[in-house]
This record gives sequence, C-alpha cells and structure tokens, in this order.
Amino acid sequence: MKKTKTYVQKNVFVAFCRKLVYSIMMPPCLHREQGKRRLHGIADEKRVFMNRKFKLSTALDIDDLLMECIPYAIRLANEKYRFDPPLTIYEVDRWGKLGTRADVIFEFFQDPAFYENQPVIQGAKEFVHKLSQMTEVFVSTSVYPEFMSLRARRILEEFPEIPQDHIYMGSRKDKIDVDILFDDGMHNVFESKAAYPILMRRPWNNQATGMLAVNTYDEFLKLVEIIADSYQSKPERYSLSRPGVVVLVGPTGSGKTDIARELLKQTDCFEKLRSYTTNRAAGQQDDGWYHYVSEHEFRNMHENGELFESTTYAHHFYGSRKSDVEEILAKGRHVLTVMDICGAMALKTHFTNVITIYAKRDKKDLLTSIVERDMPTEDKVNRLLAIEGEKQNAEICDYVVKVDSCEQAAREICQSLRIAPAAEERGKL
Repeated sequence: MKKTKTYVQKNVFVAFCRKLVYSIMMPPCLHREQGKRRLHGIADEKRVFMNRKFKLSTALDIDDLLMECIPYAIRLANEKYRFDPPLTIYEVDRWGKLGTRADVIFEFFQDPAFYENQPVIQGAKEFVHKLSQMTEVFVSTSVYPEFMSLRARRILEEFPEIPQDHIYMGSRKDKIDVDILFDDGMHNVFESKAAYPILMRRPWNNQATGMLAVNTYDEFLKLVEIIADSYQSKPERYSLSRPGVVVLVGPTGSGKTDIARELLKQTDCFEKLRSYTTNRAAGQQDDGWYHYVSEHEFRNMHENGELFESTTYAHHFYGSRKSDVEEILAKGRHVLTVMDICGAMALKTHFTNVITIYAKRDKKDLLTSIVERDMPTEDKVNRLLAIEGEKQNAEICDYVVKVDSCEQAAREICQSLRIAPAAEERGKL
C-alpha cells in the first residue's frame, strides 16, 4: 500500500545519492551512449542494436494503475462521512498522511471488503491484453500480508493473460528485474533498476520532474513500441516530406527553446505551437510560446477533454490542444513545439508524422544555466535533480543534437530533416 511521506522522501534521496555516486565512480569505458543517429557530425550513423530473441518484460503496478485505489477510497469516504464540500482527488497531492481530512481514506485500506470490491479501471483489461502481445507481463504490487491471497485471486480473475507465477507482492520493487516498470508511485519509479521505469501521471505525483511519464494506456503502449524499436537498426532518415510535427526535448538549460526560436528564424516552414501553462512567468513572456491559465482553468480544460497531453514540471502544469496542432497542419505548415518527453509521446500517439529531437548540452553548461536562472530555489533544485533522469530520454528520441550553439543546432536540424532555409538565411550560406 501507500507509504508515508517521510519514508518516501528519505528513500528517494538515498536512491538519488546512490545513483550520483555510481555515476561518478563508474569507469569511463562504461560511460557509453546508446547507439542513436546523431545530428552532430554523423547524421547518417546507424544505431547499434541488440538482436533480441525474446520479448521485452514489463512489471505493472495494481493500485491506481489497473484497479482504482485512492479514487475508490475517496468515494467510500464521501458516502460514509458526507463531506461538504465533497472530498476530491486533488486533495491527495502526495504520498502518505497529509494531516488533512483526506487522511480518512487510510481506514479503508484495512478492510478486506475494499480489496474484494476494488473497481477495475476503465480500459485496463484491454490494455493488459494488448501489452501481453507486445511484452511479457508481470505484476509487482504492494499489499498488506493478510490481503495478499485476496489480491492474487482478483488479479487472476480480472487479468487472465497474467500467469500466476508472474505475480510478485512486496514493497521492494527495486528488486524486480524487468525491462520496463509501469507505476504511479514516484518513489518506485525513481528507485527502480528497470531499464525504463515509467510513471503514470496522477494528482499525487505531480511534483515528479524529469521522469519518463505518460497520461494514458495508449501513450504507454506507444512508448513500448518506441522502446522496442530502439533495439532495431533503422537506416532510413527522417524527413518532413509532408506536414508534420517537430518536438524539441531536453532538460532545463539544454537550449531547446532558444533552438526553436532559431529554427523559426532560419526557415519559414514552421509555425510554433502555443501550449497552456499555469507558470505565470512562462505564460507572460513576449515570444508567445505559452498561454497562461490559472490552475482552476487548466483542470477544467483537462477534465473537459480539451488537452490531448498534459504534464507537470517543477510544480507547474503544461498542456496542449489537439485542435491547435490540426489547425497548423491544415495550413500545410510544420508544427514546432518544445515539450518534455511525456508530451512528445502523447504527440506520437495522436499524430503519425512526429519527429522527436533531444537537445544534448554539456553538463557543466546545464548546471550553470539552471543556477543562474531567476527562479525560486525549490524550482532550481527540482530541475537539477531531473538532469540525470532526463538523459535516458535521448535513447527514445529520433535524433540527438549536440548543442554547441543554438544557431549551429538549428542549422544541423534543418540539414538533417532536409528543410530549406528561409530566403534571408539562404543568402548567408
């Protein structure tokens, strides 16, 4: 079940320190990048790949991934205590007891009837069926010992594709040896030894930054496809022969937004996608990359289905409308946007011609850029902690561009995607 906030904070910090020490002590010969097509100097390089003769393996959480847990407990609490106003899911914004009225939900986790009647999340059965055709599927779930047999029976009844010997119970999910872990617990994702730990976005993990994350089952399945594809050699080059979407991905300080601005200068075939954010500073910048909305307005947009993707970065919400993308494509122009990996995967789920480009910058420059920014200390810390986790995102992007300067990076992107420069830039070449 859910762990206390103090426990989670302590173990997340310990795990981070372990990773940091390991990265420092690792011999240089082991600091190898995954084979990817590079824009910087070797645009036609093929990927190094593993010739797998077996399926990838995936471990799935149960609570709030396949079966309702917190939302179900909230409904039971509202029925029992008649809260006015009703208790909402947004009041559970982190793990453990919060010292608020939301703590009442923990009493239901001691009741066997809760586990007997936990509703299966809509679409979960279809999701497991599709995933089982793509990877080996395991379950890794934490539950009180007295309810383990009940939990196992429910899993076997609801998800017959999962073999009995693929069910693991316990809180040490870092001991599960799989290719992919899919969980809504930020601490489980952070501590995981899986090659690709992936977070399912929920209100209680909104503070997570820099992790591979998705909002829906479809986005996860698309990400699994991309991960499997990353092990295969793909000699063909990506190009924008028809209207498509170019997404720049990278940690804070990588220069991705400045590269996007430079692309708009160097070629006239792009139109920027304006996203929506609760970050007032970003929403009020003159360059017009974001529309600022309040947190209440953002939640309404999300709940009304207006946003095809949404994510959280350093405690701020970001999201985009599918209709805005379609409007640009209908003009015969390419969409240019800057997103985290979560938004990029959502784009690949909803649109076919999407190219993801990871902006890779020297780590010292990244750290300097973040430290020198005018932002709260907490935001700086979150972005600094996210750097190591975001490195892995390069492995699942279509291209990686080495950023020595924004002008150079934009020029190499145009050359590799075979995009003609604007007339004024053409004269400089």
